[in-house]
Amino acid sequence: MRIVHAADIHLDSPLRGLSRFADEDLAQQLRLASRRAMENLVRLVVDKGAHALVLAGDIYDGDWKDYATGQFFARQMDVLDQHGVRVFMVAGNHDAASVVTRAVPLPDNVTVMSTDEAQRVTVDDLGLAVHGQGFASKAVDDNLVLSYPDRVDGLVNVGILHTAVSGAEGHAKYAPCSPADLERKAYEYFALGHVHTRRVVNQNHWVAAFSGNLQGRHVNETGPKGALVVDLAVEQKAVLSFEPLDVARWGKVEVDATGLRSVDDVFDSVARRLAEERATTGDRPLLARVTITGETAAAGALSDRVRLTETVRSLAERTGVTVERAVSQARAPQTGSRVEDRLLDAIRRRGLELTEDLGLVHEVAKLPNRDFGLELRRSGLLDLRDEDVLRRITATALDDLVAKMSFEVN
Repeated sequence: MRIVHAADIHLDSPLRGLSRFADEDLAQQLRLASRRAMENLVRLVVDKGAHALVLAGDIYDGDWKDYATGQFFARQMDVLDQHGVRVFMVAGNHDAASVVTRAVPLPDNVTVMSTDEAQRVTVDDLGLAVHGQGFASKAVDDNLVLSYPDRVDGLVNVGILHTAVSGAEGHAKYAPCSPADLERKAYEYFALGHVHTRRVVNQNHWVAAFSGNLQGRHVNETGPKGALVVDLAVEQKAVLSFEPLDVARWGKVEVDATGLRSVDDVFDSVARRLAEERATTGDRPLLARVTITGETAAAGALSDRVRLTETVRSLAERTGVTVERAVSQARAPQTGSRVEDRLLDAIRRRGLELTEDLGLVHEVAKLPNRDFGLELRRSGLLDLRDEDVLRRITATALDDLVAKMSFEVN
């Protein structure tokens, strides 16, 4: 038996941070990225001859109220219905907050698992038993899998769960469970959602995996995104194959400028790295954040953020890359003057002390957090309440200051 496992589609959720920089054709492509990825998923299910599509939550994107989003999803399910493909899905935390989830009817081939209790659905003609429970509210703190039904002997058993399995740092801990909790159910496969990074949780006989999201939405969701094709047989280990389905790809391009003497040398290296990364994405646009690191005599000049950003974007256009942001973390080499080196070292030491003074850092962050902190959190870019984020911002500011001072003394 073959199923396709996908999750975290977030239909019509915008790709963030690019509208100011993309040309109009690309901007329109990005606005429709989640729909095109959904169409790619449906095409994959049909082309691979899958018997069922399993969706592990977050089809929609929170309180999005455009019913056209739900109607688009229903039309895609109709396509699968015409090919005789069954669909099984659970509601995730974003679906629970969406009025679209409750308002748009779906075709008969779609089974939405109960949100009240764990449910089992058997499909005798497929030899399949599907187990799952969706989110009744946005925040579910209980370990749902503990109440999932026992496996049905003689059938292929598939579990569906939207969860933060222990070890999934950086994600809200909804429906928390452990890999051992999943394995104890002895299902041939556990299809997981909520974590946007593809990952196999259990690699032993009873496999459990996150498919990751279908389309990266911002610079922290990098690399290929898509779905898992899963081949199953009773009491046999599942065989997984990843299929990329994204229509635009995010990347973090790091350029090591160590030993480069001039700004032109650094920018030549940036151009080469952009071309290398662009070659890996095929027909998909590459949306990139460029970070320059290492020790270089050009560090001071690179601290001019306006020049850096405009130059990198100009280089990127020549290679067909859209740059979301360009950042320099380059460090200046020692000046050769004992007095100047001691001065810079003293500034570094004092800056590092301030970085560790979290009380002061939080005090400085109060004003920007009040003015635009909520919007930054909603966009998935920054959380100005997070101590690690504040440390990174402070450290970057320190590096910029030292680089610029090094440039001036040289």
